[in-house]
Amino acid sequence: MKNHIYACLWSDGQALEMAEHYCSIFKNSRIISQNPIVVNFEINDTHFMALNGGPMYKFSPANSYVISCETQEEIDHYWEKLGQGGTYNRCGWLDDKFGVSWQIVPKILGKLMSDKDKSAQVTQAMMEMTKFEIEKLINA
Repeated sequence: MKNHIYACLWSDGQALEMAEHYCSIFKNSRIISQNPIVVNFEINDTHFMALNGGPMYKFSPANSYVISCETQEEIDHYWEKLGQGGTYNRCGWLDDKFGVSWQIVPKILGKLMSDKDKSAQVTQAMMEMTKFEIEKLINA
């Protein structure tokens, strides 16, 4: 039997709203099931559970979800949609309106950071950005 590991997103009565919000942003997503306590949904074949657990716990940036983007258009889409009503932070990080932390990262970043001749310039450019701009990273 295969073990499944998936995230449980604790909320204060917002489980269905969270699931619907995320499913409206990601193309390959769907709500699987729901009841008054739990909403199960998928994003890009990854299972999530949203739980109406109450007000005692909050999210923190110590746990974040990384979205690896091929294009600037993808970065712009996720940055705008997930950040709406939330807080934008440095280096591609944002907290959405539910307090969940996301990293919206260009897929090419790892390659650029590994280039011995460019890594310092790329790091400096990255540290000055909120939303990542692929062209500026490449030209750093």
